Amino acid sequence: MINLSVNVNKVATLRNARGGDDPNVIEAARTCIEAGCQGITVHPREDQRHIRTTDVRELAPILTVEFNIEGDPRPDLIDLVMEICPDQFTLVPVEADEITSHHGWNIQKDQKVLRPVIEQCKAAGIRVSLFMDAIPETMADASAIGADRVELYTGPYASAKTDAEISNEFARIQQSHDAARDAGMEINAGHDLNLNNLHRLQKLQGIKEASIGHALIGHALYVGLSQAVKDFRKACGQ
Repeated sequence: MINLSVNVNKVATLRNARGGDDPNVIEAARTCIEAGCQGITVHPREDQRHIRTTDVRELAPILTVEFNIEGDPRPDLIDLVMEICPDQFTLVPVEADEITSHHGWNIQKDQKVLRPVIEQCKAAGIRVSLFMDAIPETMADASAIGADRVELYTGPYASAKTDAEISNEFARIQQSHDAARDAGMEINAGHDLNLNNLHRLQKLQGIKEASIGHALIGHALYVGLSQAVKDFRKACGQ
């Protein structure tokens, strides 16, 4: 079984499109929790275009499930993470003007930035996950700088079209999953996962969590938020 962490960024995007506080991020998170999700994920970007710092502060005290904050290691976000002390901080590389995250860390190049942040978080009792491309030989590098988990970037798998492409991309995920376990880490997965492609990931016993936002919120437009969470829980093997 894979734990489901619902990314509520898209709820904030919809709210911000009109201003005001509707839909309400806190109420959306409560609905997801009542429907049985195991976690809530937010990615507060520097431009505050969806989740805002105030949302993070309001969410933290009401959550009865794991809280996962995603983001780049910029000083203001690190300060917020230290203030909130979420269950997990997922470090994600961010590029200017990107619509969404689309690649993982290059540990050889980025370790000088990542290592002190990882040490600071772990000293505060915060689990650290690194967003990584599904490249098996890089998993040991993530472990070497202190990561507790890796979140495997599943975008290429989700966008594969032919049976051969899907099989090849899933094989890369499986090999990276195995390499991460061999390196002593746990594994998360995320990006473009939906009801049509989640089922394969159930075959990988080491995957602890899938963080899903866009597809789940999109599905909720048709079936309602509570039912959408239940449908994705089923796809996670729950």
